[in-house]
Amino acid sequence: MDLSYILNHLGEDRETYHGAVSPPIYQTSNFAFPSVAAMRHALPHEQEVPFYTRGLNPTTGMLCKKLAALEGTDDALVFGSGIAAVSAAVISQLKAGDHVVCVQKPYGWAEKLFNQLLGRFGVAVTYVPAEDTVAIEAAILPHTRMLYLESPNSLTFELVDLEAVCAIAKPRGIVTVIDNSYATPLGQQPAKLGVDIVVHSASKYFGGHSDVIAGVVCSSKAIIKLIFDHEFMNLGGIVSPHTSSLLLRSLRTLPIRYERSTQSGMLVANYLHNHPKVKQLLYPGHPSHPQYALAQKQMGDCGGLFSILLDVHDATEVERFADKLKRFLLACSWGGHESLVLPACALAGSTTRLRPDLPWNLVRLYVGLEDPQVLIDDLEQALTDVK
Repeated sequence: MDLSYILNHLGEDRETYHGAVSPPIYQTSNFAFPSVAAMRHALPHEQEVPFYTRGLNPTTGMLCKKLAALEGTDDALVFGSGIAAVSAAVISQLKAGDHVVCVQKPYGWAEKLFNQLLGRFGVAVTYVPAEDTVAIEAAILPHTRMLYLESPNSLTFELVDLEAVCAIAKPRGIVTVIDNSYATPLGQQPAKLGVDIVVHSASKYFGGHSDVIAGVVCSSKAIIKLIFDHEFMNLGGIVSPHTSSLLLRSLRTLPIRYERSTQSGMLVANYLHNHPKVKQLLYPGHPSHPQYALAQKQMGDCGGLFSILLDVHDATEVERFADKLKRFLLACSWGGHESLVLPACALAGSTTRLRPDLPWNLVRLYVGLEDPQVLIDDLEQALTDVK
């Protein structure tokens, strides 16, 4: 199934909605039936037959088909946020007394899920360096049930050797879960490398316009059915039909947006790599990355998200640099049309987002769809006064 067909035609049964080119928004909470028998038949099949929008909404159903096909999995579910997707996927596989091996520096709310929420219910977690396959295997205990992965990490960009880690997990019956938001399926398809469950923040490249919050879980039919019957329906963290429509719209342009972000990102990264005020570039797509060979092996394009370590004496200089930028917005997230900057020192005043494991001179940059030379000029003027 080719990419163009998936993004523009898969799941869009236009004859059922009068040939409309854009899929309609089924903005309804429930669905009526012509008879009691029809209603009775539909109720046990809420994942396949529209009954109540908490279960299946036709607009969201089209989106699920496309996302599963993009990831190369059997099925998918869409949630109201990325962390809702992560939480449902993780909780579906764990019980009290289980142990999780997780990569260091995961997404902050995933870390809170393990440390705070699941910790209250007797689930233990061990954090290990993502790039150290030996350490990952050594951390496995008799009651380890899950390996939770991010590859690359979205702040310091360490990679996991996915094939090697999955080869360790599968014979032991350990479930592998990965957050693939950084690369999208265009840059990496973890299921083809052996990963069991792939999750995404759809607010990033999938959404592409900084106007939706959503999450995705992609996996086998059996795992998606398990999540649907329990975590999805019980917790009710669904996405609205309108949000699904916006995501369907955005998927049409995903390849060209991702390609542009990657190409511009490389130009900006090359400039920063050679700048005297940049101590280190952290970007898997750049030859200077210590795991560049692995990135080339298991990834395609790397998008436009990377970090730099500034060669400065204190955080005041980092703030001065970030405040002087005019074309980069000070904001979190990535994947939209606008370029963004997130300095680690901005997290210092937060009780929920403080990351003491991040270097104070780290600055994460997302390169969007603007002219890359304009962005380079903006960085140049901001770096001029850095001491």
